[in-house]
Amino acid sequence: MTMDERAFARVTEAYGARFYAVAFRLLHNRADAEDAVQRALTNCFAARADYSPRWPLSTWLYRALTNVCLDELRRRRVRAEHAEAGAPPRAIGRLDVESVDLQRALERVPREARVLLALRYVDGLSYGELARIRGISVNTVKSQLARGKTILHQTLDLPDGRSARRRGR
Repeated sequence: MTMDERAFARVTEAYGARFYAVAFRLLHNRADAEDAVQRALTNCFAARADYSPRWPLSTWLYRALTNVCLDELRRRRVRAEHAEAGAPPRAIGRLDVESVDLQRALERVPREARVLLALRYVDGLSYGELARIRGISVNTVKSQLARGKTILHQTLDLPDGRSARRRGR
């Protein structure tokens, strides 16, 4: 089964906004998120003959998107390692304090757990869908999500030193 251009345009319309939300949560940059969505959809269109209907289309598409986002995060890490010590920091835009705190907390979460958190809580995907998209077991999905949430709770401690989780929230 292959998709023609018209069918793929419908797929792009159906998934575009959700893809952007996931990419933005992973990359924290509007332009990079837009580029990632465009690259992922372009890659999928180019490889449309390889799509197997035995898996949901969304699984195939999300896998492509998360792979593109992970590639971008790897490129950023390599650039940061080779950047000059005196390079000016990149502007992050107009974010409120809570968003900055959450962004910093998410940066402490391992990459795979961060991807899973974004797909689960931004897009509402099930454990089974996450497992298929990332090519891991459902138990691994659950443990990665739990690990990511634990790190977030620990990082987002309240000023008195007690985390929201320990206070029963």
